[in-house]
Amino acid sequence: MTGIRDVAKKANVSIATVSRVLSKPDTVAEETMKKVLSVVEELNYQPNAAARQLRMAETNTILVVVPDIANTFFSKVLRGIECEARENGYEVLLGDAGNHIQSENSYLHILRQKKAAGMILLTAGIDVKLVEEIASEFPVVLACEYINGLHVPSVSIDNVSSARTATEHLISLGHTKIGCISGPMNSVLGRDRLQGFYQAMAQYNLQVDPIFVQEGDFSYESGFQMMTKLLAYNDIPTAVFVGNDEMAFGSINAIEAKGLCVPNDISVIGFDNIKFSSIFKPGLTTIAQPAFEIGVRAIELLVNLMKKESVEKKQHILKSRLILRNSCRAYQV
Repeated sequence: MTGIRDVAKKANVSIATVSRVLSKPDTVAEETMKKVLSVVEELNYQPNAAARQLRMAETNTILVVVPDIANTFFSKVLRGIECEARENGYEVLLGDAGNHIQSENSYLHILRQKKAAGMILLTAGIDVKLVEEIASEFPVVLACEYINGLHVPSVSIDNVSSARTATEHLISLGHTKIGCISGPMNSVLGRDRLQGFYQAMAQYNLQVDPIFVQEGDFSYESGFQMMTKLLAYNDIPTAVFVGNDEMAFGSINAIEAKGLCVPNDISVIGFDNIKFSSIFKPGLTTIAQPAFEIGVRAIELLVNLMKKESVEKKQHILKSRLILRNSCRAYQV
C-alpha cells in the first residue's frame, strides 16, 4: 500500500511538505503543491482511513472555496452562507484560491481527509473530473457558476439572459454602436455574459465591430486597460456593456482620464450590483444578482446532501434584475 513516505520520496520533498499540501495547501508554494499533487494522483495515495476517522469523528465544518476574496461580490454570498450555516449548526471554513486553478483543485482534497462535512464551490474554474469524483463520495454544491454536464447541484442566475437584458437596455436608449468588455473566456461567466451581449445585438440586427469587444479578467485594472484600448481607435462606441462592476469602475475612470464624460459621451452598464455601485460617481447602472439568496440556497442544498436527502433538481436558477442609475443615458447625435 502506498504511504506518505512513498509520495515524499517520489516528489523529492519532505513528509511534512506532503502533509501540508494535503492539509494546508495555502501554506505551500504553488510549484511544490503541483508536484506533490501530481505524485499523489499518480500513486493513488489515500491518507490512512483510521487516522482520518480519528481526526474527524464528526465534523460540523463546511468548506467554502472562493476564487478571489478581493472580489467584493462574494461578500454577500458568503454572508448568506454563514447565516444559514449557523442556523443549521455548522461552521464555515473559507478557502481563497486567489484565481489559481491548482489551488482550487487542492481544496477538494480537504474533503478526502474528512476535515469538512461538505463543500460549496463559488467557482467553476476547476477540474471537472476531479469534482465529479469528489462529489460521488462527499456532499458538494456549486454556487454562482455552473459546469455543463456536471451532475452536482448548482445555484446561479441565468447569466446569458441577464447580459442580454443589460445590452437591450442600451439598445432601448437608442445606442447602436455598443462595445463589450467581457470577463475571461476560460470562465463560464465570461463566456455566458458575452453570449448574452451577442444575442441582444443579433436580435435587433445590430452589427458588432470586432474591435469593440475586448476581453478583461474581472479586475478593475483590466477594465481600465480595455477601455483605454477601445478609446484609442478612431471610431469609438457610444455605450459599453461591461462584464462585472469592478471592470465597469475601471472603464468609467479610463473614459474620464481621456477627458470624456459618463454618461454624456459614453454610457456604461455593469454586472453584479456590488455595494460600491450605488456609491460610485456616477451611480452605476447594473444587473443585480441575489447574492445573499444564492448563499442561503447553496447551504440548503448542501445540508440536504449531508443528511442524505435527495436533491431532484440539479440546476437552481434565481432571478436577477436591472438596476437603473446614472451611468447610462439616451443616445444623442
